[in-house]
Amino acid sequence: MQPLQLGRMTVHKIHEMDSPVPLLSQLPGTTAADLARLMGWYEQPDEIFPDPETCLMTFSVHSWVIELDGRRILIDTCCGNHKSRGLPEVNQLDTDYLENLRAAGFEPGDIDLVMCTHLHFDHVGWNTRLDNGKWVPTFPKARYVFSRRDFDYFREGPPGEELHNEAFLDSIVPVMEAGQGEIVEEDTVVHREIGDGIWLEPAAGHSPGCCTVNAQAGGAPGIFWGDVIHHPVQLIRHDLPFAFDADAPLASKVRKATMERVADTDTICFPAHFRRSSAGYVKRDGDAFRYEFLHG
Repeated sequence: MQPLQLGRMTVHKIHEMDSPVPLLSQLPGTTAADLARLMGWYEQPDEIFPDPETCLMTFSVHSWVIELDGRRILIDTCCGNHKSRGLPEVNQLDTDYLENLRAAGFEPGDIDLVMCTHLHFDHVGWNTRLDNGKWVPTFPKARYVFSRRDFDYFREGPPGEELHNEAFLDSIVPVMEAGQGEIVEEDTVVHREIGDGIWLEPAAGHSPGCCTVNAQAGGAPGIFWGDVIHHPVQLIRHDLPFAFDADAPLASKVRKATMERVADTDTICFPAHFRRSSAGYVKRDGDAFRYEFLHG
């Protein structure tokens, strides 16, 4: 994706990897009718098949960098390299993420602020890197912002969250020990003010402290919705429980409310896992919604 200019704000996408998995393993309950409706407007027909049993869900795992008022703000830090994970697809990765960051014009030392929409493994991994056998902050000059509810939840190592508990130990704890982490409430204003700056908004459900990051600076507003919506089929079926939702009914409620708020407005959406440009607009489509990707 080419950088997007929204008033004083420039947004860059930093790609880490694509990860295809069976759709029904992540969104059980998806029907052939849902897929037929999706194929009418979705721009990734290569992964969408009419039969839910053979259909794939391909995650794009990427970060966003916002340049605003002389600051560089990194949102979500993907899976990370050399990390031991119980999920084979992301165990001991060796991706070109830092090279992609540099290709966009940023060295790790250029990042001023790191924000994680929530503390799942695929949103915190590059918070740290391996240096002589020790996990150290990847972005040495950055302040890292973590939501209080997620931090308190994963600090306890809750059962059933082993994958994310692993990430907490190697991707959150070292940042706190280095004195670069800050625990904030889920409605914190991070830069300037609401309507002209960057601010958090609670979006619990997928995780206890899940947030959206909202940004506006003299142009169209942007919403970085993290994992509120994982895949475009959820615009048709907001009620589908996602495999990693901590509270599926609440996640569904927040998902629908988010779409209702941004639909048919000039708000540019920056999903965490949509493919191609990822960025786009939510549009109403009868009793559901559809997505218009920005090209470039």
